[in-house]
Amino acid sequence: MPGPLSGLSVKLIATITLVILAVEVAIYLPSAGNYRQSWLNDRLRIGIVAARVLDTVPDVMNLPAMLTDNLLNSAGAIAIVYRRSGQSQLIELNDITMPREAVTIDMRQTDYATLIMGALDTLTHGGDRTLRILGVPDSDDEDAQVEVLMDERPLHDDLVAYSWNIVLVSLLVATLTAIVLYLLVSQLLIAPIRRLTENLVAYRINPENATLIISPTGRRDEIGIVENELAAMETDIFSMLRQRRHLADLGLAVAKINHDLRNTLTSAQMLSDQVVALDDPKIQRLAPRLLHSIDKAVAFAQSVLDYGRQSGTPPKPVPVDLRVLIDESAIDAGLRSNPDIGYLNEVPDDIAIRVDPEQMARVLVNLMKNAREALETADQPGELRVTASFTDSPDGYIISIADNGPGLPPRARENLFVAFEGSAKAGGTGLGLAIARELVAAHGGTLSYIPLEPGARFDILMPAASRVG
Repeated sequence: MPGPLSGLSVKLIATITLVILAVEVAIYLPSAGNYRQSWLNDRLRIGIVAARVLDTVPDVMNLPAMLTDNLLNSAGAIAIVYRRSGQSQLIELNDITMPREAVTIDMRQTDYATLIMGALDTLTHGGDRTLRILGVPDSDDEDAQVEVLMDERPLHDDLVAYSWNIVLVSLLVATLTAIVLYLLVSQLLIAPIRRLTENLVAYRINPENATLIISPTGRRDEIGIVENELAAMETDIFSMLRQRRHLADLGLAVAKINHDLRNTLTSAQMLSDQVVALDDPKIQRLAPRLLHSIDKAVAFAQSVLDYGRQSGTPPKPVPVDLRVLIDESAIDAGLRSNPDIGYLNEVPDDIAIRVDPEQMARVLVNLMKNAREALETADQPGELRVTASFTDSPDGYIISIADNGPGLPPRARENLFVAFEGSAKAGGTGLGLAIARELVAAHGGTLSYIPLEPGARFDILMPAASRVG
């Protein structure tokens, strides 16, 4: 299970906090711009009032210094300039040293981009500048303009204090919101997900313990669906493991029985060989049937043992000449040495594929052997033959083994690739085709039966990626 700092709950609360802080930052920027704009508007309004006072005085230059200083101090200004009708009036503090750098702020620009950039400029450039605030008074003169010059330090300090207040409030809101959301989400999501995770880990360790199968809570949402499906899957796995164990035990018993039966049949076969050598006519008439029955029993026992020893080793593909592989398989299947059955290999010489040669040879030998045995029991006129061919397909390529024999009976077609049920001949096990299908599927292909008139054909569909060149 994840540690205390790497679990989903920690990631969730951290994500919620970061998202809320990001939203607070997005809200803070325009609010800081509005705060700065309101602060400057207040100073500008005081400056406009002072300018109107100046407008009522006939001779501004003769005003007492104390009066002008009080007007400027009330506005927090260093100087005020009032322009109208082409004339300018200026009052300024006595004995004041102006800062070296001045920045102009036009209060007539009120778009958010300007406000946000102005707030950031005030915060980042400290307070050692002079603000030159430009505004328009409410008067009939359209050309009237008021200009207030003041130190930036008070604005900078007030904006910093406002920003810290916003930061503290944002952290408090983010923390409280994250905790509330975490508690809710933890109850609705984290706890059920953790329960599912713990169940998966425990069940993987001991899948044969039925008490570990999860019990659905009856939820109707996506987590409820996961709980129901997980419970069904674990139940199926438990049943399959029990069944597999029983089948394994049964298979072991059958293998031992087959081994002993095979030894017994071998002794019977040796004894029957001695009986055949006797000159009694009755024995000579019954001996072939006895030998045939014993041979069938030995073959059945051997096929069951081979199926039980069938390994699940994945194929090891290497480049193989397909025509040569088919010819060698025909020899192993006893097809090319049979004088009564024709063999035709129509695969081109330049076809090379990437397969496990041993496993693919087992498939081809099984198909050709079945075709040979079907033709050996066929009672039909004309030439009997088995044909191997190669064709391209939109899904890859097809290797076909066809014969012109009697074909397969209906019962064999219904259970063609089912072990112990899909045999086309009496006394057969049907294991050959079942093994062949497994080997072809391990190569990513499919094995299918195609009925012919007359005869039968088996197609091995292989993926295009397994073809060389």
